[in-house]
Amino acid sequence: MLIKIYPENPNPKVIEQVVDVLRKGGIIIYPTDTVYGLGCDITNHKAIEKICQIRHIKPDKANFSFICYDLSHISDYIKPIDNTTFRVLKKALPGPFTFIFNASHMVPKLLSSNKKTVGIRVPDNDIAREIVRVLGNPILSTSIHDEDEIVEYSTDPELIYEKYEDKVDIVIDGGYGGNVASTVVDCTSGEFEVVREGKGELEMYL
Repeated sequence: MLIKIYPENPNPKVIEQVVDVLRKGGIIIYPTDTVYGLGCDITNHKAIEKICQIRHIKPDKANFSFICYDLSHISDYIKPIDNTTFRVLKKALPGPFTFIFNASHMVPKLLSSNKKTVGIRVPDNDIAREIVRVLGNPILSTSIHDEDEIVEYSTDPELIYEKYEDKVDIVIDGGYGGNVASTVVDCTSGEFEVVREGKGELEMYL
């Protein structure tokens, strides 16, 4: 199903419809402030396995992110952070960053793996954040951007739908997406190490 949601003012009824699909173990493709993402409810193991099949990856090898509504959502999934790190997050989020942290014990349970780290995203996109807010917990996410694909696949929701309609339950048309992924910042050592340059400029917040 391809559904239109306007990012400026997401329709609560349509958001509810998307959340209902997620609660039942469905898979969605949705817009962020960077590229379109493939997501599911992080508490649903079967849905996580389905995403791994779609992406042809093993759950214990996957670098998934958790899409959170705000900073208060994050604390359950990461080990405690210092005040400096918290201040940077507060300034940089919502924004086009994936911050990698040491994972709390909650994460291996969710992903049935021995993952020691987790990527956290709070995208500056009201569609993604409203879905998470109404769902009540983060969604597990991976970018559908594929280096081997024609760039349009990651930007035009109708082309994305054509490619993925047999594999996912809902593709959200939130307008054209970007084709530059988030900046990935490793915070596991207490320092900020940019491991992938993307859309976000971390220097602005340090």
